[in-house]
Amino acid sequence: MRVTRPSRAAVAAFTWVLLAPAVAVSQEPVAAATGASHAWIDGWTGSAQGVYPVGYSVGQPGPTGPAGPGNTAPLLTAAFPDNQAHNQTVRMIVPPGAEGTSWRVRVTNEFGTRPVTFGRASVGLQRIGGNLVPGTNRALTFSGRRSVTVPAGRTALSDPVSVKVTDAPSQNLAVSLYVAGDSGPMTWHAAAFTTSYASAPNAGDHTGDVAETAYPHSTTSWFFVSEVRVQRSGGATVVAFGDSITDGFFSTINGRDRWPDVVQRRLDERTPTGREVSVVTEAIGGNMVTRIGRLPGGCTPCDGPPAVDRLERDVLDRPGVRVVILLEGINDLGGGGATAEQVIAGYQEIIRRVHARGIKIIGATLTPSAGTAFGLYGTPETDAERRAINDFIRTSGRFDGVADFAAVTEDPANPGHLLPAYDTNSSVGGPGDHLHPNRAGFLAMGGAVDVSQLLRFALYPAARRGA
Repeated sequence: MRVTRPSRAAVAAFTWVLLAPAVAVSQEPVAAATGASHAWIDGWTGSAQGVYPVGYSVGQPGPTGPAGPGNTAPLLTAAFPDNQAHNQTVRMIVPPGAEGTSWRVRVTNEFGTRPVTFGRASVGLQRIGGNLVPGTNRALTFSGRRSVTVPAGRTALSDPVSVKVTDAPSQNLAVSLYVAGDSGPMTWHAAAFTTSYASAPNAGDHTGDVAETAYPHSTTSWFFVSEVRVQRSGGATVVAFGDSITDGFFSTINGRDRWPDVVQRRLDERTPTGREVSVVTEAIGGNMVTRIGRLPGGCTPCDGPPAVDRLERDVLDRPGVRVVILLEGINDLGGGGATAEQVIAGYQEIIRRVHARGIKIIGATLTPSAGTAFGLYGTPETDAERRAINDFIRTSGRFDGVADFAAVTEDPANPGHLLPAYDTNSSVGGPGDHLHPNRAGFLAMGGAVDVSQLLRFALYPAARRGA
C-alpha cells in the first residue's frame, strides 16, 4: 500500500520550528582543555533558546503554551504579567555535575532587545525549595562591580566566587539575580525539569535572602542564566548536544533522570577520587541540526538556532570540553521535512569543526518515532530516513564512538516504535507521544553509553589524540 506523505502545509500546523539566524553572542572564547591544573570546566549549562513566554504546545502554538509537548509548567502571569521582569528577583536552581569551591556564573541577555541590568547577584547552596543553606550565599561581582548591565545580544561572566560543593549529586546551586528596573524581553531556557523561583513584580532586591519568603512563584524554566563554571584540577567537560530527547522531555521534574544525568552518575561511580568529569546538557526542545527544511508555523520562536549555528556557543567555546555526544536529527525529519542526506551533511560539518578543536565526538543513533500523530514523525518515510541516518552513525567511521540509543529503545516486536514500557509520560503521567522516551527509556539510553571509552577520551590526552 502506498502511504501519502502529509503536505508541508499540514505539517506546519503541528510542528514547532524557528526561522532563526545564526547566534551572534559575545562571550569569552575558550579552547579545549589542555589538562592544566586548576583549569575551568563547565559544571552546568542551559542553552539560551529564545524569548519568554513562547513555549511548546503541539498543535496549539502561542505564548500561553507549556514548556514542553505533553508537559505542564506553572503559569507565570502573576510573576511576569507583561512577560517581563520589573524590579524583582529570580532564584534559579541549577544542578552542578562537578564538585569544587570556586565558581563563575554567566548571565545572558542573548535574545533581549534592550540592555538588562542585574543590580545584585549571588550564588549559594539550595537547602530546600527556594531556601538556602545558611552561610553559603555569596555575592557575585562582574569585573569587581556588584551590578552589571548586559547589552542586548550579549552575555556577562562573573568573577570567581567561593562556594563549597562537596556532593554534586545531592547539592544544587541557587543563582539569585535582581533585575533592576524593567528587563525587556527575557532570555530563557524553557524546559528545565527543575523548579526555580521568582519574587513578585516590584519586590526589589532579595538576592541576599536565606529564606524563600520573598519567592512565592515557581517555574520549571531557567531565566537569564546559561552557564556555571567550576575550577578543577585535571577536570574535563562532556557536552550532551541535542534536542528535547536530550533535554529530558517526559522525564520527571527534579528527578535528574535525563540520559545525560544517568551518564553523569555512571561516570561518578568510576571516578571515586573525585568527580573529574562533568556532563553538561546543551539541548533545546524542537532543535534541528541544519537550516534546511525548516517550515513556518507552530511555535515561533521556540526551538533555538540550529545545531550547526549554535555549535560554537554551546560546545566549542565551553571550557574544558573533551567529548561531545550528539543526539539530534529527528526534528529535521519529522518537523522540517529534511532528508537523511541533509542531516548527514550537517553531521559532517559538526564532526569536522569538533575534530578541528581536538575534541572527540560520539554519535548517538536516533530513537524511533513511528506512531507519532503530529508532523511527519510517525510516517514510514521518516522511519526510513531515520534508519539511513543511523546506518551512517554506526558504520561511516566518522564518529569516534557510537551510543546506540535506537537499539535499546526500539520494540523488536513492532519495529520503528518505542518499547511500550518507554512510551509513557513520567512528568505528568498518562500515555506518551511515541516520540519521547520516558524515565525508563532514559535509564536505558544512559546505560548504552560506553563510559570506559568516555573516560579515556575525557581524562587521558593520549587516548584523545588516538583515532
